[in-house]
Amino acid sequence: MKPSNELFDLIKSLTKSEKRFFKLSSALQSGDKNYLKIFDAIEKQKEYNEDELKQQFKNETFIKHLPSEKNHLYKLILKSLRNYYAESSISSILRTEIKNIEILLKKGLYKEADKFLQRTKKLAVENEKFYYLFELINLEKQLLEEHYESGDFEKDLNQLIKEENEVLEKLRNLAEYHIIYSKINYVFRKEGFAHNKEERKTVNEIENYHLIKGKNTALSYRASSICYYIKGLCAATNRNYNEALKNFLKVKDILDSHPHLRSDLAKRYLRTLNHLLYCYIDAADFQSAEQLINNILSLKNYNGFDTLEIEIKIFTITHIGLLQINNKMGLFNKSITLQSSIIQNLEKYNTRINKEQLLLFYYHFAYANFGAGNYKEALHWINIIINDTEQTLRHDIFNFTRLLNLLTHFEIGNNDLLEYTIKATIRYYSKKQKDYFAETVLLKYLKKLIKFNNEADRQIIYKNLKDELEKLFENPLEKVVLDYFNATAWLESKISKKSFSDVVKNKIKIAQHI
Repeated sequence: MKPSNELFDLIKSLTKSEKRFFKLSSALQSGDKNYLKIFDAIEKQKEYNEDELKQQFKNETFIKHLPSEKNHLYKLILKSLRNYYAESSISSILRTEIKNIEILLKKGLYKEADKFLQRTKKLAVENEKFYYLFELINLEKQLLEEHYESGDFEKDLNQLIKEENEVLEKLRNLAEYHIIYSKINYVFRKEGFAHNKEERKTVNEIENYHLIKGKNTALSYRASSICYYIKGLCAATNRNYNEALKNFLKVKDILDSHPHLRSDLAKRYLRTLNHLLYCYIDAADFQSAEQLINNILSLKNYNGFDTLEIEIKIFTITHIGLLQINNKMGLFNKSITLQSSIIQNLEKYNTRINKEQLLLFYYHFAYANFGAGNYKEALHWINIIINDTEQTLRHDIFNFTRLLNLLTHFEIGNNDLLEYTIKATIRYYSKKQKDYFAETVLLKYLKKLIKFNNEADRQIIYKNLKDELEKLFENPLEKVVLDYFNATAWLESKISKKSFSDVVKNKIKIAQHI
């Protein structure tokens, strides 16, 4: 293995239990265990440093063969992990049982093989593991041939063929749903929501696909869960959160009713809860949102939710959710209090936090500091997003970060810089195909605001901008800006000369009492 971070990343990904299992497994082996020395040394490193390793073990013979020693250690860790999870994953259990059946067949122990096979088939059926079930049926056909050669004709070949066709049909059905899911997921991950008619057309085509529209045509609970998930994602992409809520609740109900599927589809379950969280926040149902966050945090005690990957997802979902709740409620200082502990965890999990989650964290940090009047700190996070060189993911975050950037510079009073930045932002937006105009209107009035230092003149502009935005917001498509920045509350704070935070809090109280 070439010098790289691969071994370091694998070791750092291990939980305490996985490390303990690896050490115990190694203790059972005889002979030199140079790999354990390398393991312990790398485990102590905060960043991978191969030169440091070579210096530490310069008097050891094995250091001359460090690449092969590292490769050996990497394979041993993977083997240890396979053994560790052999009885905790349905897929692992099925793979092991299939190997056992194949061995028994080769040994000519057909009665024993049949006993294993029937037990394993039952497990595959219960967990809707159709790929394994198809493989088991093929093994059963081999076993059937042996029965016939022995004069045992009790087994029904036609029944087995019928069973095989049903499994194939369920496999095709599930595969087709996965293809549809990939299409809507592409739109959502790239844009965040449908920006224009063309994107809405793509979403509508998916919504009207024969496996999605109307009567549920899913042939299994797995397929049914992904069907409703696709419907929910289509609705969320079109910002129809009431419809999204209904469908994501159906996904949750299906998986809650089938705990084996829920543990096997842990990531889909978490993503479902994440979307439900956004639906509650959009509806200003913060009590339900906070209860859901508590429910998500409790999942780590359930089977299938005890891996590092899931631990990280639980952390990102719950903490982004808390930031969003606080910012929506105008509790910006509460978000800022959370910020330091979140940053510590981001450093702890390092590269394992995916880019989309990082962007969301950075945006909510920026917005919280803007709301609290910490404009220089807000700019710090804004600049991290804007200076990203690969803006291929979540265009919505990049778009609204630019708007927040302008408003932050306006609050600081950087009018000279703003004149140039507004022009650059107008050029940036002109390249985007979107059919809502709130950002354009805000830019138009910002150009006017920086020309006047007189408060009386600015008050007129604030009021005119507020009137134009409110008229614009009569079209639901235009309200998208409010999901990212409460523009009307900001204008009210300028007109009333109250803090942005106080105005947001007051608007939430009014909304909750309507």
